[in-house]
Amino acid sequence: MTRAALTPMELEDFRRRAVEAALRVFVEDGARSLTMRGIAKVLGVSPMTPYRYFEDKDALFTAMRVEATRQFADAQQQAASSFSGVVAIIELSRAYVRFGVEQPEAYRIIFELRPVPAQRSAQLDAEHERAFSFLYRGTTEAVRAGQLQGDPLTLAHLLWSQGHGLVSLHLADKLTMGRTFEQLCTAMEQTVLG
Repeated sequence: MTRAALTPMELEDFRRRAVEAALRVFVEDGARSLTMRGIAKVLGVSPMTPYRYFEDKDALFTAMRVEATRQFADAQQQAASSFSGVVAIIELSRAYVRFGVEQPEAYRIIFELRPVPAQRSAQLDAEHERAFSFLYRGTTEAVRAGQLQGDPLTLAHLLWSQGHGLVSLHLADKLTMGRTFEQLCTAMEQTVLG
């Protein structure tokens, strides 16, 4: 018996639910527990059903990474939407830190798990570039306005690295040498202000 073709809406709805389930499994049990059979169990469907929507576990994991990165890029876009130059950079830094603290699992999926070649995708790369673009635009504006000096692309990478390092150390509970996370967040903003 031939199965009825799924509508685009049905496909998208199941894919969204599967990605949400995969994120829950990842949060609760880690990446090693992420299997197609496990996702099917969480969704209450047969073990083969996820294969109608995803080629394999790598495809599901890629969709998970794309969704987490999209959420991060959206947070960066929202933070930068009303500001420019140095003020935008500070708002972006705050949004970066807030995302990492409030959504640590998504943050780890984006920044700590190294994708295998099968998990690379143009959509994932585009979301990473979109997330970074707001900081690059802010540094470019700040340099043009004389608020910062240097190459905007280099400055954007350095500021990105600074925020990433701070959030990663915080999530790993490694900020134990005389400065709190909050103190360092304030200091990070002050370095941007000069």
